[in-house]
Amino acid sequence: MEKQPVPFWFDPLCPWAWITSRWLLEVEKVRPVRADWRIMSLAYLNLVQREGKGLSADYRDLMTKAWGSVRVCAAAAEHSGPRILGPLYTAIGTRLHNQRRREDPTVIIEALSEAGLPLSLAEAATSTNFDQRIIDSHNQAFDEIGLDVGTPVLRIGGKALFGPVITPAPQGEAAGRLWDGLVLVAGTDGFYELKRSRDRKPSFE
Repeated sequence: MEKQPVPFWFDPLCPWAWITSRWLLEVEKVRPVRADWRIMSLAYLNLVQREGKGLSADYRDLMTKAWGSVRVCAAAAEHSGPRILGPLYTAIGTRLHNQRRREDPTVIIEALSEAGLPLSLAEAATSTNFDQRIIDSHNQAFDEIGLDVGTPVLRIGGKALFGPVITPAPQGEAAGRLWDGLVLVAGTDGFYELKRSRDRKPSFE
C-alpha cells in the first residue's frame, strides 16, 4: 500500500514539535503514512509576523537565536534535497531536547556530521542567504492556518492543523489511534479547535 505523505512543519528549537514529530514516526509504523518534513520559523512568526508584541526580553533573545538551526536545515535541504530534513531534524532534536544541550554550540556540527552533510553548512546559521526559502516553506502552512498558532503544524487530508500538542509521545497502536482521531477531526467541515491548558512539562523519554 502506498504511504500517504503527511506534511509536518517544524522549528528544531520547539520541544512540543519535537515530541509530536516522534509521535508521527510511531504512526508511520502502524498506519500507511510517512512524514513529509518541512521547515517553519518561530523567529519569523514571533519577531516579524507578530512584530514581537508582548515578548519578554529573554524570549525575544531566544527567538533571535532560533534562526540558527532552521537556517542550517534550509541550507541542508538546498544542498541534499528535502528528504535530508528528517535525518537532520532527528540529529539536531535529539541533542537539543533529549540530551538537553540547548546552549551547546557543538550541536549543529555534530548533527551535520551524523546526517552525512558537509560541516561547512553550519555557516548558514548566521547567514540570511536561506531566509526566503524558510519564509516560503513557513507560509505554505501559516497562510492557511493563521498566525494565532505555533508549531507543530501538520496537514491531514488537505487541511492544515496545529498540533497535536502531546507529552509524552504515544507509542505503537496508541499512536495510531490518535492519528485516526485527527483524521476524523480534519474531515469535519468547519472544525477549528480543541484545547485544554497544559499541566505538564515536555517529556522526551
